[in-house]
Amino acid sequence: MNKPKVFGIAGWKNSGKTGLAVRLVEEFTRRGYSISTIKHAHHDFDIDKVGADSYRHRQAGAHEVTIVSGTRYAIMHELRGAPEPTFEEILSRLAPCDLVLIEGYKREQIPKIEARRLEAANREPLAPTDPFISAIAADHPVAEAFLPVFDINDTSAIADFIAAIVELAAK
Repeated sequence: MNKPKVFGIAGWKNSGKTGLAVRLVEEFTRRGYSISTIKHAHHDFDIDKVGADSYRHRQAGAHEVTIVSGTRYAIMHELRGAPEPTFEEILSRLAPCDLVLIEGYKREQIPKIEARRLEAANREPLAPTDPFISAIAADHPVAEAFLPVFDINDTSAIADFIAAIVELAAK
């Protein structure tokens, strides 16, 4: 199988990563592309509801629980003490698509844009120490002149930049 095209959105907490990711998914989808996303969480999370049948299956010890309906399906994989899967392992489980947008995984060696907002929890720039950051999207003026800088709300221009970087075929 061909390796999917990937592009990341990196930044500190409250830097605007999720908002930018959502706008980019909408923009690329509007342009006719099939988009998948991977979001890395740094904390314990659960997409299941306590008391639901699937939750009860996991609590009973199931390794994987798959929930299927006429509109979607989800597979929950319990690590049960095993190490977190690598980025490549997660990527390999996705169905084919035109582009995978990655939110988080700020240290992964993939092309990415750094999101910056004045309200971010940490304002230390990532770009100077990460050669994989190819641009900055910010809600304020940025001094670094060595990378392209976009207004974080200029979704169309950022999508054009990403499409060029990953060499997305025209639709």
